[in-house]
Amino acid sequence: MKAAVFHGLGQALTIEDRPEPKPGPTEVVLRVKSCGICGSDLHAADLPPGLPPGTVMGHEFAGEIVEVGSDAKALWKPGDRVCALPALGCGKCRACLSGDIILCTSLRGTGLGQVPGAYAEYVLAGAAETLRLPDGVTYRDGALVEPLSVGLHAVNVARLEPGERVMVIGAGPIGLAVTAWARFFGARCVIVNEKAPGRIALAAKFGATAVADVGKEDPVTVFAREAGGPPDVIFECVGAQGLLQQCIGMVRPRGRVVVVGVCMQPDTIFPVMAVIKEVEMRFVVAYRRQDFELTIEMLDRGRIPGRDMVTDVVGLGAFPSAFEALKKPTSQCKVMLEP
Repeated sequence: MKAAVFHGLGQALTIEDRPEPKPGPTEVVLRVKSCGICGSDLHAADLPPGLPPGTVMGHEFAGEIVEVGSDAKALWKPGDRVCALPALGCGKCRACLSGDIILCTSLRGTGLGQVPGAYAEYVLAGAAETLRLPDGVTYRDGALVEPLSVGLHAVNVARLEPGERVMVIGAGPIGLAVTAWARFFGARCVIVNEKAPGRIALAAKFGATAVADVGKEDPVTVFAREAGGPPDVIFECVGAQGLLQQCIGMVRPRGRVVVVGVCMQPDTIFPVMAVIKEVEMRFVVAYRRQDFELTIEMLDRGRIPGRDMVTDVVGLGAFPSAFEALKKPTSQCKVMLEP
């Protein structure tokens, strides 16, 4: 099969022939129909410590089952339309059985150097971590289930209450997902901070009640004008140095800051302000299986937006150059590989 292969920090991906995956007893093989480029892949390809040379990345995927392991035939058959959590758990521990597969101590991650990912024609998935796509959910929608579930998990962790005022920093795929779920769960207002024109336009489609163009406006002033007071909850969805301290300064006393963005550099905060304001700060990663289930159902019902964040679709031949282009500031939001 053809796959996009990582060989070292700062190097472009190369399209190479790789062996097709073979399923173990509790695994399935998918023909990849759609796979999104994630910001964490861009970081891993360009910043230390990077990934092992030879890694095939790609963890936001959907596809058609083509082969089923011996113990999974009661669950799946060739031709089934599915997406999957990008992780293979043991299937027996408390974390796996409760849906918290990401916390399995025997976890094998997909696209991070353990299990080859979906920047390829085929990908391996765990039968227990695979979920069926209803007829109303396309493969492209299915590849968005993973980033949308990240946003859902973040909003769940925030314990958002109906009527609260929310600030979302960043209108990339995760910021848009957080925006959509915050409105879904009853936020009175969701004000997004962004500077890229294309992403500013997208924020409204995902439920933002207002957008602060941080290249031209002070986000604190915009929030106070639009919401009538400081944020109850701030979601930091960028991962840039200095943002944590800014969030502490902007949130209301006894407010919550949920850190979703992945900052790859050391950062500094001054705890005294957080102490005086009794700010609660939570760091989140990934999701539970239940988040995938709800996301799929809400996509099928048309209750949550998704496909509007897709700004480009490329095949394997154009994929390395599209991946490189995303390492620099761009108007793109979610670029999909459809091999």
